[in-house]
Amino acid sequence: MSTHFLSRRSFLALSAMLPWSLRTFAATSIPVGLELYSVRNALKDDPIGTVRAVAQMGYQCVEFYAPYFDWTEPQTKEMKKLLDDLGVRCFSTHNSSSYFTAENLKRARDMNLILGSKYVVMSSSQPKPGLDGWKEVADTLNSAADQLEPAGLKAGYHNHELEFTPVEGKRPIEILTKNTKSSVMLQLDVGTCLEAGSDPVAWIRANPGRTRSIHCKDWSAEGGKGYTVLFGEGAADWKNIFAAAESVGGIEYYLVEQEGSRFSEFDTAKRCLQTFRGLRPV
Repeated sequence: MSTHFLSRRSFLALSAMLPWSLRTFAATSIPVGLELYSVRNALKDDPIGTVRAVAQMGYQCVEFYAPYFDWTEPQTKEMKKLLDDLGVRCFSTHNSSSYFTAENLKRARDMNLILGSKYVVMSSSQPKPGLDGWKEVADTLNSAADQLEPAGLKAGYHNHELEFTPVEGKRPIEILTKNTKSSVMLQLDVGTCLEAGSDPVAWIRANPGRTRSIHCKDWSAEGGKGYTVLFGEGAADWKNIFAAAESVGGIEYYLVEQEGSRFSEFDTAKRCLQTFRGLRPV
């Protein structure tokens, strides 16, 4: 029997290559999922069949939006079993700001634990006027983060156009970023960021480690198309968005989101995933 040894030179060469190999693997293994609001009509009629169809398209994770909160515990466990059987993850849920009250947050926590989530994301807020109103939203997120942490969950916030529209000379998203714990995930909605006239690439690079999830939603100012364009058809510079997210943003997973298009919900979701894979192979 012969034994093979690595020479010192070979070992050093292999060691030098290892970090790049690990970085390459980490980048290519970032999952892409679907924000299920994209197929909201189908989900309302047939939650089980809809999630199964989304998995068959090739999506690796899903994000449930607000209606999940009204499921019974057995329904939630049934959904979790389906996800496990399909090999699909639910990394986060999209939640109304009302779910962040003291009485509702406990239920949101318990439901997210059943689903195997990591982040409980506030999908929008209704702040009082002025920057102080946004500081109160930040306080709510910090309080939620403290309450969720013992259960192994984290809080998150999802922006819309409002958060990138200046108030008293400052964008509310800057107030939220500055005044929330670093553990609070900032889920970047690319389309609404663009509509507000902000640069998503610049935003990601200016706030390293905070963009751990991205809603891959496109937007176009052309002919009033707005959010009806498919992923990849609008103004977003996706390749540079991916590069920023994966180099400094701290991205953990992507979520395709579509508010509606010229195609059916399922056809839209399928086309968007195909384009995503073309722009960023997974």
